[in-house]
Amino acid sequence: MLQPIYMDSHATTPIDPRVLEAMMPYLTNHFGNAASSTHLFGEHAKDAVDIARGQVAALIGCSEEEIIFTSGATESDNLAVKGIAYRYRDRGNHIITSTVEHHAVLDSCEALEESGFDVTYLPVDRYGMVHPQQVEDAITDKTVLISLIYVNGEVGTINPIAEVGEIAEKYSILFHSDATQGIGKVESDVNELKMDLMSFTAHKMYGPKGIGALYVRKKDPPIQLYPLLHGGGQENNIRSGTLNVPGIVGFGAACELCKGEMAKEAKRITALRAQLYHELSKRIDFIHLNGHPIQRLPGNLNLSFEFVESQSILSGLKEIALSSGSACNSDSVEPSYVLRAMGVKDELALGAIRFGLGRYNTAAEVDTVVERIASQVARLRELSPLYEIAQTENYVTAIPENGEKA
Repeated sequence: MLQPIYMDSHATTPIDPRVLEAMMPYLTNHFGNAASSTHLFGEHAKDAVDIARGQVAALIGCSEEEIIFTSGATESDNLAVKGIAYRYRDRGNHIITSTVEHHAVLDSCEALEESGFDVTYLPVDRYGMVHPQQVEDAITDKTVLISLIYVNGEVGTINPIAEVGEIAEKYSILFHSDATQGIGKVESDVNELKMDLMSFTAHKMYGPKGIGALYVRKKDPPIQLYPLLHGGGQENNIRSGTLNVPGIVGFGAACELCKGEMAKEAKRITALRAQLYHELSKRIDFIHLNGHPIQRLPGNLNLSFEFVESQSILSGLKEIALSSGSACNSDSVEPSYVLRAMGVKDELALGAIRFGLGRYNTAAEVDTVVERIASQVARLRELSPLYEIAQTENYVTAIPENGEKA
């Protein structure tokens, strides 16, 4: 039987063995509560948290006190969007975001609308990108927050975040970005990107699940957040709850590894992605690239296979981990809301597959995936009368505007 191949790294990544090694002492002997400072067990845990906080901060170019630990990017997004909205409600009730945000941001905005906030959902272009001028045009005297995704987790498009940050700074509006898919994979300095708040998580960068962070810039006057959780007052009274010491240690270790290895790793993974795209394009006709052809995440390849549905392709590839879109919507049979927002028609959106290449993928695995995908698509297209028609000279591709045609 074929060894399973994992190519769904946008959903999650395996824990790097070096990260697990760093965590193990805090799952066994060093089990203290970081808030229990009156004995050695607690002190040891607090010291470990302080070291990890520094490692996380170093990856994104901020200071240790600007990092708030959370349970993951979903909580970080909620804390940023709702926390800013509720705290600054006396200044305005308008929020700007986009139609292709992660649901942690979209659903937070919808919840705020139920509480009387106004939200502008900016459309995206054919590549899934928001343009800075759109943001500036949407600003009103009631705008208190701009929240725009850094890297789209479905199609890999990288937004012009620094330019948006400049606009936010110009109008003295707080700027948040869900950077979950980008941190640890592309060089990201919060000062160069001009973010005020940024959400990210460990399990997308070979760390453990259940631990994330929210970066909050130190400013004068300080940025204030209305807390979602009340209790023990941990994390400067912004995020109460006993700190997940093993998870935090793993998060720090993962960040340190990414800082040292990210550039070399991105180069290798980009080469694998090019190999995958090139070989699939040679073997299969009528395929379309979704997302920006250049401004995209190294390991992301999102392709639509015309005349077949992605669920049918994936059902015959149980030994290969792939997805048809976001992990949060993997059970849905509806077309991706991201692809729809990009103008991709339903028949192509339903044929989209997201390839997520990562740290442990190899060129040999790429060859195997190409072979299996090509065979599966060919088998399914034999059942499609539309594909037979498409092979005639008079056929016009279903959607010329969706991106780059292979």
